[in-house]
Amino acid sequence: MTDLRQIVTSFSNEEHHEFIAFLTKKNKRLDVKNIQLFKLLRDDALSSKDICMHLYGKSQTQAYYALRKRLFQSIIRFSANASLEDESSVQMEIITYILASRSHLQRKQYAVAFNILKKAETIALEHHLFALLNEIYTTQIQYAYTYPNSALDTLIHKLEANKKKQLLEEQLNTVYAKMRYELARNQTSNFQTIFTKTIATYGNNIINQLSFKALYQLTSIASISAFATKKYLQIEPFLINTYTTILANNSKDSQPFFHIQMLYYIANTLFRNKKFKASHTFLETMYVYMLKHKKKYYNTFQLKYNLLLALNYNYTNQQPKAILTLQPLTLSKHRDTETALDIQLCLMMFFFQNNAFKKAHHILSQFRHSDRWYKDKAGIEWVIKKNLIEILLYMELQDVDLVASRLLRFKRQYYTYLKSIYQERVIVFVELIKTCFDTPEIINSNAFKQRVSASFNFVEAQQEDIFVMSFYAWLKAKMHTTPLYTTTLEMLQNASTA
Repeated sequence: MTDLRQIVTSFSNEEHHEFIAFLTKKNKRLDVKNIQLFKLLRDDALSSKDICMHLYGKSQTQAYYALRKRLFQSIIRFSANASLEDESSVQMEIITYILASRSHLQRKQYAVAFNILKKAETIALEHHLFALLNEIYTTQIQYAYTYPNSALDTLIHKLEANKKKQLLEEQLNTVYAKMRYELARNQTSNFQTIFTKTIATYGNNIINQLSFKALYQLTSIASISAFATKKYLQIEPFLINTYTTILANNSKDSQPFFHIQMLYYIANTLFRNKKFKASHTFLETMYVYMLKHKKKYYNTFQLKYNLLLALNYNYTNQQPKAILTLQPLTLSKHRDTETALDIQLCLMMFFFQNNAFKKAHHILSQFRHSDRWYKDKAGIEWVIKKNLIEILLYMELQDVDLVASRLLRFKRQYYTYLKSIYQERVIVFVELIKTCFDTPEIINSNAFKQRVSASFNFVEAQQEDIFVMSFYAWLKAKMHTTPLYTTTLEMLQNASTA
């Protein structure tokens, strides 16, 4: 009963309209009730009994459940169609080649069929698509007798070697799944401990046989772990050692997408660890690979590259360069919505740190969607940062009413969540902001400074999250009447290790 309602209410506004169009096109009669049921479930205001009465005017349990079943089947077909549209174009291209080759084989056009399979094999090898390679080799072996140029022993050897690679990938996928499962159950778990324990099941030699794609999966888990715990120092050695292992792999040049992604992960981790020079060095290498292969992956990574480059500039006293790096990227739409939103938020932060409050407010005014929409697109941490900057900005602009309303809204919407993830210090920070707002005359007093000092359990500066430090810098700047950007850099100077 609840599952269908959960599925329907999870639809975005765009999916909502697309599904209504899908049902309208599918319906053969004008009096069907599936669209009505979908809308009532999406509104999530009525119980199942009330929805039944609304649809039929009386209790029609059997008809109602039959309607629910038909709606559920329609959602499955709609979701499947959407998945097919989003399916990797490379995989679809290979599947098309395989199907076309089999058609030609049935027509006894063997030379044509084998040439098509050869093209499919080349693409599948480049992208390490082992399951599709099995299909290709199996088809070639099955019809080897029909084509004198095919070497049966060579094909059998290719199939057996590919099966070993596929088994290795399956083992790693299992490792990946187990680690994600453990981290989902306990986000504060030590990544290295879980990794060592899980990988030991298959023997440590597995790590030396992995492809770029496979190691990328492990790296993505490491980054997820660091994002959840903010312990980027713990995963840094793993990332760099993993990258070194990849470089020693003979297949390193065959997976440029994952190579670039790895370089980005490492550069981002080094940035979060305040090792700005090292981060910049990896960014330079990343850019070199973005230009390779006729810039095939340049557009895919240009937003992430420029965002991280700008952040490194900003925290190494090169804020004008940081702003010039990001500003042109805000003038057009991009497919990478999450990074585009990160760019806007960071540019807003740069302006705020520079006391350019009107420019910061101009960017804020462009965030016209609901927090729920931004949560879906960029994650709840992005939404919380955006709300915090918004509160601070309205305080600087001395908009009393908006500060009061935003503080109240933040408390209602996010205090419970922050407590559930053990981030009470964000709540403490907001309460101190409220004190600054309610009684600004005490900000410079020794009593308030002592209260602030006693309010936080600070970790070592080297381990503290860089964005947490940036928010605290605002409070420190207010207490000591110093420029925000200068205060931020001074705080980071003692924490930076490279």
